[in-house]
Amino acid sequence: MKLRKETENRRHGRWYDDACGTAFALELIGERWSLLIVRELMLGGRRFTELRAGLPGISAKVLTERLAGLEGAGILRRRKLAPPAASQIYELTPWGYAAEEPVKLLGAWAAKSPKHDPTLPLSPASFMISLRTMFDPALAEGLLVSGALNIGDESFLVAVASSALRAERGDIDAPDFTLSAPTATPLAAAVYGKVPVEALAGAGVRLAGDPAAIGRFIDLFHLPAKV
Repeated sequence: MKLRKETENRRHGRWYDDACGTAFALELIGERWSLLIVRELMLGGRRFTELRAGLPGISAKVLTERLAGLEGAGILRRRKLAPPAASQIYELTPWGYAAEEPVKLLGAWAAKSPKHDPTLPLSPASFMISLRTMFDPALAEGLLVSGALNIGDESFLVAVASSALRAERGDIDAPDFTLSAPTATPLAAAVYGKVPVEALAGAGVRLAGDPAAIGRFIDLFHLPAKV
């Protein structure tokens, strides 16, 4: 391996001057908002306005800067949709999608902190990634259930079969249940706080289909014990 001269303009090492992969990971996605942008794109490409909606605290300037940085690092790319949409979306590269497991592990690790507050707002994408993270396959043995989740104007599907979970954007035919809510926060209260769905009607939660099916589905997800 050829050593690079100290005078060379290096991207790797610009913050920490450290060859460790963990240090480099922080240089790639450690700036504020970068990792959350990656999280928002884990369920597929999004327009600029959709990313801002999922990250309401970010400014247009900062989002533009972070997208450019992530694109330059090869983590995401821009793509123009075909007519009639003809708009531009940002989507992860295959390498960018490979960050899902580290993102999930980091989230599960942080959720063990007593300071983690699961009642704070979260985006629809964040909620769906949390389902992928907190799913317990041991509890799903022999279970076959499917559902539609409508969060605001976004549609998602969930399906459990062979002790595995699908949780992604899209529609599903003949779901066992349909759960709708204006935001993801009350759905998190149902899934992780185990608040009965009917008790969340005041928060705009609506359930159609088999109540037993949603109960079996919710039982598959639990936050980790606190340290």
